[in-house]
Amino acid sequence: MSVVAALKVNDPAAFGSVGLIVGGESAERNVSLDGGRAVFAALQRQGVQAEMFDGSDALFCAVAEGGIDRVFNLVHGPGGEDGTLQGALQLMKIPVTGTGLLGSALSMDKVHSKWVWERQAIRTPPFSVFKSDDQVTPDRVADWGLPLFVKPAGLGSSIGISKVMHENDLPAAVALARQYGDTVVVEREIRGDEYFAGIVGDLVLPLIRVETSREFYDYTAKYESDDTGYFCPCGLDQEVESELQELALQAFETLDCRGWGRVDFILDKDGEAWFLEVNTTPGMTGHSLVPQAAAQVGIEFDELVWRILESSL
Repeated sequence: MSVVAALKVNDPAAFGSVGLIVGGESAERNVSLDGGRAVFAALQRQGVQAEMFDGSDALFCAVAEGGIDRVFNLVHGPGGEDGTLQGALQLMKIPVTGTGLLGSALSMDKVHSKWVWERQAIRTPPFSVFKSDDQVTPDRVADWGLPLFVKPAGLGSSIGISKVMHENDLPAAVALARQYGDTVVVEREIRGDEYFAGIVGDLVLPLIRVETSREFYDYTAKYESDDTGYFCPCGLDQEVESELQELALQAFETLDCRGWGRVDFILDKDGEAWFLEVNTTPGMTGHSLVPQAAAQVGIEFDELVWRILESSL
């Protein structure tokens, strides 16, 4: 496992004026607002000159007026994690935390990220892609059997995802996914435990294993339920965990990701890791995984926020 590196800077003035962007218009808006309040408080406690903006319009106005030196991005989903914000700020010559335009766009799109992983021999569950005019019928996915996962191609926080246990439930699952985008991914279930690898700079944080009484780790299990179990240490042999951390970093960097993020994967009964997705702007709420994992190596919340902000330097 990587060693915790020293901070790049110790003077909050080195960051200049920071624009913290939260909210936005995606289905993950409330998660962003919740985490944004916590991040803003952490910036203030550490003496960072910061202003919080709900959505890009207000932020861009402040940038145009010359009042922002760098941006802390905490917008989840479209408009924050898909490369559009990163591209706009790149044109404005304003540095932003985390992954840039290409990596953000690749990671947000489950189809293209899985294609890249397959090309690089990184395991990801077998899947089919259905565009807006494609009919998703049981015969088209019959080879995989049940259960299946049906997902919108470009959203996070498990929004719009269904676990299909019965053939008759497939149409409703597809209809739900298409509420959040025209392209739908139908994915074969990989049975095993779900793990999460937080990444901050070059450091891969201790893995977290999650247990939920729900059918899968959905939005409710992530943000609303007090019954979800988080295990960090995750219970794996240290050598095995280190190998999985290296694989997670490879999956992260293969998508041109950097700065910070979270890699989600399933570990099957044979010990093989199957990668699901990369989140380039993970949650920073009270239930969020990256802060939990960071605390295991002595990085408390305020320092974590500082280190994420350093990724913009």
